[in-house]
Amino acid sequence: MRLVLPLILLAAPLAAQDAAPKLGPNAVPITSDNAYLRSADAPDYWAFAPFVKPQFTTSACSIATVTAALNGLTGLAPNAEDMVMTQQALLELTDDATWSALSAEGGDGVMFQQLVDYTKLALTKTGMDRTVTALHPAEVTPETTEQVRAMLAANEASADNALLVYFNQGVVTGDWDGPHIALIGAYDAEKDAVLILEVDQEWYIPYWTPVSVLMDAMVKPTSAEHGPLTGETGGFVMIEAAAV
Repeated sequence: MRLVLPLILLAAPLAAQDAAPKLGPNAVPITSDNAYLRSADAPDYWAFAPFVKPQFTTSACSIATVTAALNGLTGLAPNAEDMVMTQQALLELTDDATWSALSAEGGDGVMFQQLVDYTKLALTKTGMDRTVTALHPAEVTPETTEQVRAMLAANEASADNALLVYFNQGVVTGDWDGPHIALIGAYDAEKDAVLILEVDQEWYIPYWTPVSVLMDAMVKPTSAEHGPLTGETGGFVMIEAAAV
């Protein structure tokens, strides 16, 4: 043991020097900054965070996020025999072979318009009378940035709506460069920062990022290494109460 211990101690600093930080400068984990959640009502965070579960495959961020959104909107069922909706159960209910294949391990993942369409399908199949509004900005401009802030503010005002974001995860985290989907958990207007409720929980926990960074992440085209998703950009998909 005395011979091994010095080797471990010597190796640890070298490993630390070679390793990249878990999150880059544009993502602050909730464990480091939770002040907003302590001072504001933050209705979305408290309604949705309990239902955000890890994506069941590395390609299942769309079904994981839609499932969390629907569960958060309906809340915990009152009866003991009622199960919480799972990702697999929602895929079975929607009965769409393409969505299932795209979400399977090794699947390609969904395009932005597919996220819109599958969100609508999930609402229909679960019998939820809701509308879906999409924002798919082509570039970052003062106008599109204000549209994003308006949707974030509307979402933050009530837990009666849910906001899904399609974005390049690496722009925010400084790590994997590819398209991803997650749920918005809060918007701190004073800091102009957004809380991302991650379904990619093998690697991340919820984190804050500036609106400006999220805008860049939404409009960055997907690289050619992602095959069918090459050139795909993102945006917002909002689930709202049906108009009266």
